[in-house]
Amino acid sequence: MSSVRAVLVDQPAGALRTGRRDVPDPGPFEVRVTVEACGVCHTDSLMVEGLVPGLAHPVTPGHEIAGRIDAVGAYATGWQAGDRVAVGWFGGHCGHCVPCRRGDFIHCTELKVPGWAYPGGYGEALNVPANALARIPDGISAVDAAPLACAGVTTFNALRRSGAGPGDLVAVLGLGGLGHLGVQFAVRMGFETVVIARGAEKRALAGELGAHHYVDSTAEEMSPALQALGGARAVLATAGDSETMSAAVDGLGPDGELVVLGVDPEPMRISPLQLIDLSKRISGLPSGTAADIEDTLRFAALTGVRPHVEEMPLERAADAYARMMDNRARFRVVLTTGA
Repeated sequence: MSSVRAVLVDQPAGALRTGRRDVPDPGPFEVRVTVEACGVCHTDSLMVEGLVPGLAHPVTPGHEIAGRIDAVGAYATGWQAGDRVAVGWFGGHCGHCVPCRRGDFIHCTELKVPGWAYPGGYGEALNVPANALARIPDGISAVDAAPLACAGVTTFNALRRSGAGPGDLVAVLGLGGLGHLGVQFAVRMGFETVVIARGAEKRALAGELGAHHYVDSTAEEMSPALQALGGARAVLATAGDSETMSAAVDGLGPDGELVVLGVDPEPMRISPLQLIDLSKRISGLPSGTAADIEDTLRFAALTGVRPHVEEMPLERAADAYARMMDNRARFRVVLTTGA
């Protein structure tokens, strides 16, 4: 057992403080990972605020983890000390529930989310189930790999499963932490890419990311703008606003799909007629498995997709978390340990 620096939240909605936490030797099917970088994600608030069932405090949040294996459990085959690895929202599966027996690991009924099922990545080290590990390829830094293991895999998976093919019109709704990665992936997958965001000032950034079209939703309605371009085969809804996501349905072309990634507790208002006439669909997607993360990282390494990040040391975790939650961070905040 070793003692490491870690961020601790002592009670629901408590302050983030830096302290120490014991990390035991890894279990037989686990590895111990020395954390080099950990992204700060909006969904970390579920753990910080104590909004998930069965959560025991103190909590160490963090599910966008990148580092190196430090120790390997007796049955964690295929891994060795020194391997560069990433872990995302998918922090391990049970292997025995019905979804797992069908190979549907992301819907495991006992899904192990870092920061919830076990202490997360806001610290110098943690133990992780070996089936949660994704290899980081050469050319991808730990700082870049961390958000790609969550925000990256979410947008990458959404696009490759959307039914859109090269040359199809694909729109990315929102240009924040998820959206700026979605735009890069869409362009490199060969889609005619539209960015929909608020304000003319984001047009230049959309162009820098490779987008072919920009729709300022404060100046024009998105759906007529998409229809003027021929109708979208897919809209990647990364903006967490139900009303805005609902309005995007009318911008879809025949057999088009609205893929919902942004989170909003308010219901979406869509009539059956909006879907039936042109065979439109609405779907949601929860991140991806360790294998999906590896696919995302390899694709990013090959094509140059990278997150835009603000780096902050572990000791400033409270400031980093506040910046993300207050939407003062433009894209992603990543904590670094100096490892």
